[in-house]
Amino acid sequence: MYFVKSPYLLKSFSKRNITWNIQTSEKNIYLTFDDGPIPEITPWVIQMLEQYKAKATFFCVGENVKKNPDIFNEIIQAGHTIGNHSYNHLSGWKYLSKNYLENIGKCENQFGSRLFRPPYGKITPTQIFKLRYRKYTIVLWSVLSGDFDNKITPEKCLQNVIDNTRKGSIVVFHDNIKAKENLYFTLPKFLEFYANNGYVFKALTKEVCGIKGIS
Repeated sequence: MYFVKSPYLLKSFSKRNITWNIQTSEKNIYLTFDDGPIPEITPWVIQMLEQYKAKATFFCVGENVKKNPDIFNEIIQAGHTIGNHSYNHLSGWKYLSKNYLENIGKCENQFGSRLFRPPYGKITPTQIFKLRYRKYTIVLWSVLSGDFDNKITPEKCLQNVIDNTRKGSIVVFHDNIKAKENLYFTLPKFLEFYANNGYVFKALTKEVCGIKGIS
């Protein structure tokens, strides 16, 4: 089970340590893509974003970056930002904090980002504290498209994002194989709808997220 829109209580309990959305009065949307880069999907995503002059944030898996350095460089050259999604796409609920943090550090060594999104959104309070102490900015989301879910139709995936995206929303899509059908249907229509309604698609940075590390 997953929530398309992040629960209010969960956000309120963790908002000092985790970025869920961006507070803004401007018509900005923050698109994010998890799990890549891969040759089957990521170049297509980059092309779609270019059509709408959209900037986004790619939370990359370290081993995929190692396998596909040229595609990773395409993301950067197109002006998007990069986030850490661990080296092997680990769930924080299944690994000891020591092993989990080492895997995140290995990903950081691959390409240097301390903008971090936990795979599956699963992370423990201890892991959050230790990452914050190490000056990581932890980013979750306000809208989860569900593109990875093969039990929903592409039309439902589009409805998920259109019904819930607002000013300052952080929206999650995935550049992975299992999301392909829903992503290919939804992303162009999502970009067109919000561009036609005056929205701008921006990338996340540590400064935009506005959460500083624990000193």
